Amino acid sequence: MATAVQETTARKNSAQEGKYLTFALGKEEYGLEILKVREIIGYMNIAAVPRTPEFVKGVINLRGQVIPVIDLRLRFGMEAAEVTDQTCIIVAEINQNGKTFNAGLIVDRVQEVLDIAAEDIEESSHLGSAVQTDFILGIGKVGSSIKILLDIDQVLGGVHLNEAAAATAAD
Repeated sequence: MATAVQETTARKNSAQEGKYLTFALGKEEYGLEILKVREIIGYMNIAAVPRTPEFVKGVINLRGQVIPVIDLRLRFGMEAAEVTDQTCIIVAEINQNGKTFNAGLIVDRVQEVLDIAAEDIEESSHLGSAVQTDFILGIGKVGSSIKILLDIDQVLGGVHLNEAAAATAAD
């Protein structure tokens, strides 16, 4: 029985291994699957969209495409931070309700792209049942530090971002 559990865990972790764009929110470090990243841009003016959650900062026009922008600090319940010269927007591909679109993610600073092996990824279930971990792919061990590997589709789950962008584009 224990061998079957170990094999299932190994298969799950090997599916998560790969390249991750790492970034920071305060002192915490996160990773986003590199295949989800479309580009990284500097912080720019964001047009507010009325009646959206506080963490939805608004939309930007990126080369003719209207893209909703999320402040990940606020989405994770952290305090807002001042914009610095390191603050940037990661444009990521999001899948919601069978539709694919781009969304901007405001982060404090982008760090590097790391190749994380399966044996260096721990399951998020190790955090316990009291912690909501459905948006965490795993915990990456990189040297003496850890990176929380995010499932960005789950992080933004329940937020109808494509509708906010479409409403603004229609105006």
